[in-house]
Amino acid sequence: MEFQNVSIIGLAHADAPHRITSAELERQLSPIIKRIHARPDIIQSLTGIVARRFWEPNRQPSEAATMAAEEAILNAGIDRSQLGILLNTSVCRDYIEPSVACLVHGNLGLSPECMNFDVGNACLAFLNGMEIIGNMIERGQVDYGIVVDGEGSRFEIGRASCRERV
Repeated sequence: MEFQNVSIIGLAHADAPHRITSAELERQLSPIIKRIHARPDIIQSLTGIVARRFWEPNRQPSEAATMAAEEAILNAGIDRSQLGILLNTSVCRDYIEPSVACLVHGNLGLSPECMNFDVGNACLAFLNGMEIIGNMIERGQVDYGIVVDGEGSRFEIGRASCRERV
């Protein structure tokens, strides 16, 4: 679909502060890598991943998404009261309910008129979220919208966590 009245006016990301390279992982796994006769750079060569980032243990996906959203709103140069929709596309969840979208909505202090919901479709969800908001703008349902995503790869009992993608 080609949109006539839609453009991206702000973009931001927040990097998790803790970084581990594939080379570091391979050093830790070197006895196993040698035992199975795998080549030394097997992890990076197979995955293409140079490094992974991790949040501190108690950082929730909604907090990571909120950090990036704050920056994106600032970069867009709009007032948050103009947002008509917030879509969260995180695979990871703080809880089963309330939705991450609801938590980010509250963290950002958005108006009660701003709709929010989660869209789940693994790695494609962010693009799905952009399309949903684009369609809403194109139809004149909202003037502005924001897609958020916050991921974590640490597992805590009672919390739903998965992989890193902020």
